[in-house]
Amino acid sequence: MPDRGEATTPTRAQPYDTDRVVDVAVQVFLERGYDRASMGDIARAAGLGKSSLYHHVTGKEELLERGLRRALDALFAALKEPAASTGPAVDRLRTMIRRTVEIMCEQLPEVALLLRVRGNTETERWVLERRREFDRLMARLVKDAITAGDVRADLDPGLVTRLVFGMSNSIVEWYRPGGSVRPQRIIDHITTIVFEGLTREA
Repeated sequence: MPDRGEATTPTRAQPYDTDRVVDVAVQVFLERGYDRASMGDIARAAGLGKSSLYHHVTGKEELLERGLRRALDALFAALKEPAASTGPAVDRLRTMIRRTVEIMCEQLPEVALLLRVRGNTETERWVLERRREFDRLMARLVKDAITAGDVRADLDPGLVTRLVFGMSNSIVEWYRPGGSVRPQRIIDHITTIVFEGLTREA
Protein backbone atom coordinates (compact mmCIF):
# COMPACT_ATOMS: atom_id res chain seq x y z
CA MET A 1 0.00 0.00 0.00
CA PRO A 2 1.42 3.44 -0.87
CA ASP A 3 2.55 5.65 2.00
CA ARG A 4 0.08 8.28 3.16
CA GLY A 5 0.57 11.39 1.13
CA GLU A 6 1.94 9.59 -1.94
CA ALA A 7 -0.24 9.67 -5.02
CA THR A 8 -1.19 6.34 -6.53
CA THR A 9 0.59 5.66 -9.82
CA PRO A 10 -1.63 4.28 -12.58
CA THR A 11 -0.54 0.89 -13.83
CA ARG A 12 -2.93 0.37 -16.72
CA ALA A 13 -3.02 2.25 -19.99
CA GLN A 14 -6.55 1.51 -21.17
CA PRO A 15 -9.01 4.43 -21.32
CA TYR A 16 -10.68 5.45 -18.10
CA ASP A 17 -14.39 5.15 -17.49
CA THR A 18 -16.26 6.57 -14.51
CA ASP A 19 -15.94 3.40 -12.45
CA ARG A 20 -12.15 3.39 -12.82
CA VAL A 21 -12.00 7.07 -11.90
CA VAL A 22 -13.97 6.26 -8.75
CA ASP A 23 -11.55 3.40 -7.99
CA VAL A 24 -8.64 5.84 -8.11
CA ALA A 25 -10.49 8.52 -6.13
CA VAL A 26 -11.31 6.08 -3.31
CA GLN A 27 -7.64 5.17 -3.00
CA VAL A 28 -6.57 8.81 -2.99
CA PHE A 29 -9.18 9.64 -0.31
CA LEU A 30 -7.84 6.80 1.82
CA GLU A 31 -4.22 7.85 1.36
CA ARG A 32 -4.62 11.61 1.80
CA GLY A 33 -7.94 11.97 3.58
CA TYR A 34 -10.97 13.36 1.80
CA ASP A 35 -10.53 16.92 3.05
CA ARG A 36 -6.88 17.10 1.94
CA ALA A 37 -7.33 15.38 -1.41
CA SER A 38 -7.92 17.52 -4.48
CA MET A 39 -9.16 16.84 -7.99
CA GLY A 40 -5.59 17.51 -9.08
CA ASP A 41 -4.37 14.69 -6.82
CA ILE A 42 -6.94 12.35 -8.31
CA ALA A 43 -6.08 13.38 -11.86
CA ARG A 44 -2.36 12.75 -11.25
CA ALA A 45 -3.07 9.36 -9.66
CA ALA A 46 -5.22 8.43 -12.65
CA GLY A 47 -2.69 9.71 -15.16
CA LEU A 48 -5.27 12.10 -16.59
CA GLY A 49 -5.46 15.81 -17.12
CA LYS A 50 -7.52 17.53 -14.45
CA SER A 51 -10.03 18.76 -17.02
CA SER A 52 -10.54 15.18 -18.22
CA LEU A 53 -12.02 14.21 -14.84
CA TYR A 54 -14.92 16.57 -15.42
CA HIS A 55 -15.97 14.48 -18.42
CA HIS A 56 -16.83 11.77 -15.86
CA VAL A 57 -18.03 13.58 -12.72
CA THR A 58 -18.97 17.06 -11.48
CA GLY A 59 -16.37 17.15 -8.73
CA LYS A 60 -14.75 15.62 -5.68
CA GLU A 61 -17.92 15.17 -3.67
CA GLU A 62 -19.59 13.19 -6.44
CA LEU A 63 -16.59 10.87 -6.48
CA LEU A 64 -16.93 10.44 -2.72
CA GLU A 65 -20.64 9.70 -3.01
CA ARG A 66 -20.13 7.18 -5.80
CA GLY A 67 -17.45 5.36 -3.83
CA LEU A 68 -19.49 5.25 -0.64
CA ARG A 69 -22.63 4.13 -2.44
CA ARG A 70 -20.82 1.01 -3.56
CA ALA A 71 -20.41 -0.11 0.05
CA LEU A 72 -23.81 1.07 1.24
CA ASP A 73 -25.69 -0.45 -1.69
CA ALA A 74 -24.00 -3.80 -1.07
CA LEU A 75 -24.86 -3.78 2.64
CA PHE A 76 -28.50 -2.81 2.14
CA ALA A 77 -28.87 -5.26 -0.76
CA ALA A 78 -27.67 -8.04 1.56
CA LEU A 79 -30.59 -7.29 3.87
CA LYS A 80 -32.99 -8.16 1.05
CA GLU A 81 -31.43 -11.51 0.24
CA PRO A 82 -33.70 -14.47 1.14
CA ALA A 83 -31.42 -15.81 3.89
CA ALA A 84 -31.35 -12.36 5.55
CA SER A 85 -35.01 -11.49 5.14
CA THR A 86 -36.84 -14.73 5.98
CA GLY A 87 -36.62 -17.36 8.68
CA PRO A 88 -35.70 -17.19 12.37
CA ALA A 89 -34.13 -13.92 13.48
CA VAL A 90 -31.01 -15.63 14.85
CA ASP A 91 -30.37 -17.26 11.46
CA ARG A 92 -30.85 -13.92 9.72
CA LEU A 93 -28.39 -12.37 12.16
CA ARG A 94 -25.85 -15.08 11.33
CA THR A 95 -26.38 -14.36 7.65
CA MET A 96 -25.85 -10.62 8.06
CA ILE A 97 -22.66 -11.12 10.06
CA ARG A 98 -21.38 -13.41 7.29
CA ARG A 99 -22.48 -11.11 4.47
CA THR A 100 -20.99 -8.06 6.17
CA VAL A 101 -17.61 -9.77 6.40
CA GLU A 102 -17.84 -10.88 2.77
CA ILE A 103 -18.69 -7.36 1.60
CA MET A 104 -15.82 -5.90 3.61
CA CYS A 105 -13.37 -8.34 2.06
CA GLU A 106 -14.76 -7.84 -1.47
CA GLN A 107 -15.00 -4.05 -1.26
CA LEU A 108 -12.27 -3.28 1.23
CA PRO A 109 -11.36 0.26 0.03
CA GLU A 110 -14.97 1.43 -0.17
CA VAL A 111 -15.88 0.03 3.27
CA ALA A 112 -12.70 1.48 4.79
CA LEU A 113 -13.69 4.87 3.39
CA LEU A 114 -17.24 4.42 4.66
CA LEU A 115 -15.97 3.88 8.19
CA ARG A 116 -13.82 7.03 8.08
CA VAL A 117 -16.63 9.43 7.22
CA ARG A 118 -17.03 12.14 9.86
CA GLY A 119 -19.93 14.27 8.59
CA ASN A 120 -18.10 17.34 7.31
CA THR A 121 -20.02 17.58 4.03
CA GLU A 122 -23.59 17.02 2.88
CA THR A 123 -22.63 13.68 1.37
CA GLU A 124 -20.88 12.59 4.55
CA ARG A 125 -23.90 13.53 6.67
CA TRP A 126 -26.14 11.52 4.38
CA VAL A 127 -23.77 8.56 4.69
CA LEU A 128 -23.73 8.78 8.48
CA GLU A 129 -27.53 8.65 8.52
CA ARG A 130 -27.48 5.57 6.27
CA ARG A 131 -24.96 3.96 8.60
CA ARG A 132 -27.21 4.71 11.57
CA GLU A 133 -30.15 3.22 9.69
CA PHE A 134 -28.18 0.04 9.05
CA ASP A 135 -27.26 -0.13 12.74
CA ARG A 136 -30.92 0.30 13.72
CA LEU A 137 -31.93 -2.56 11.44
CA MET A 138 -29.25 -4.78 12.94
CA ALA A 139 -30.32 -3.86 16.48
CA ARG A 140 -33.91 -4.72 15.57
CA LEU A 141 -32.72 -8.08 14.31
CA VAL A 142 -30.91 -8.74 17.60
CA LYS A 143 -34.04 -7.69 19.50
CA ASP A 144 -36.16 -10.09 17.45
CA ALA A 145 -33.72 -12.91 18.22
CA ILE A 146 -33.99 -12.05 21.93
CA THR A 147 -37.78 -12.06 21.75
CA ALA A 148 -37.68 -15.46 20.06
CA GLY A 149 -35.56 -16.80 22.91
CA ASP A 150 -32.49 -17.51 20.77
CA VAL A 151 -30.32 -14.72 22.22
CA ARG A 152 -29.87 -13.90 25.91
CA ALA A 153 -32.51 -11.52 27.25
CA ASP A 154 -30.07 -9.66 29.53
CA LEU A 155 -28.26 -8.08 26.56
CA ASP A 156 -28.95 -4.65 25.08
CA PRO A 157 -29.65 -4.96 21.32
CA GLY A 158 -28.03 -1.64 20.45
CA LEU A 159 -24.89 -2.40 22.41
CA VAL A 160 -24.68 -5.91 20.96
CA THR A 161 -24.88 -4.39 17.48
CA ARG A 162 -22.09 -1.90 18.17
CA LEU A 163 -19.82 -4.54 19.69
CA VAL A 164 -20.39 -7.31 17.15
CA PHE A 165 -20.20 -5.11 14.07
CA GLY A 166 -17.41 -3.07 15.61
CA MET A 167 -15.42 -6.28 15.79
CA SER A 168 -16.10 -7.05 12.14
CA ASN A 169 -15.37 -3.44 11.12
CA SER A 170 -11.80 -3.89 12.34
CA ILE A 171 -11.23 -6.12 9.32
CA VAL A 172 -10.58 -3.08 7.13
CA GLU A 173 -7.49 -2.24 9.21
CA TRP A 174 -5.65 -5.54 8.80
CA TYR A 175 -7.20 -7.76 6.14
CA ARG A 176 -5.17 -8.14 2.95
CA PRO A 177 -6.82 -9.73 -0.11
CA GLY A 178 -4.89 -12.79 -1.22
CA GLY A 179 -3.19 -13.11 2.16
CA SER A 180 -3.04 -16.16 4.40
CA VAL A 181 -6.28 -15.29 6.23
CA ARG A 182 -9.20 -16.07 3.96
CA PRO A 183 -12.68 -14.51 4.31
CA GLN A 184 -14.32 -17.80 5.30
CA ARG A 185 -11.86 -18.24 8.14
CA ILE A 186 -12.73 -14.78 9.44
CA ILE A 187 -16.44 -15.59 9.21
CA ASP A 188 -15.96 -18.88 11.07
CA HIS A 189 -14.07 -17.17 13.89
CA ILE A 190 -16.47 -14.26 14.29
CA THR A 191 -19.59 -16.44 14.30
CA THR A 192 -18.00 -18.85 16.77
CA ILE A 193 -17.06 -16.01 19.13
CA VAL A 194 -20.49 -14.36 18.85
CA PHE A 195 -22.69 -17.44 19.12
CA GLU A 196 -20.56 -19.89 21.10
CA GLY A 197 -18.03 -17.76 22.99
CA LEU A 198 -14.32 -18.18 23.61
CA THR A 199 -14.25 -20.56 26.55
CA ARG A 200 -14.65 -24.31 26.33
CA GLU A 201 -17.61 -25.90 28.03
CA ALA A 202 -16.76 -28.07 31.01
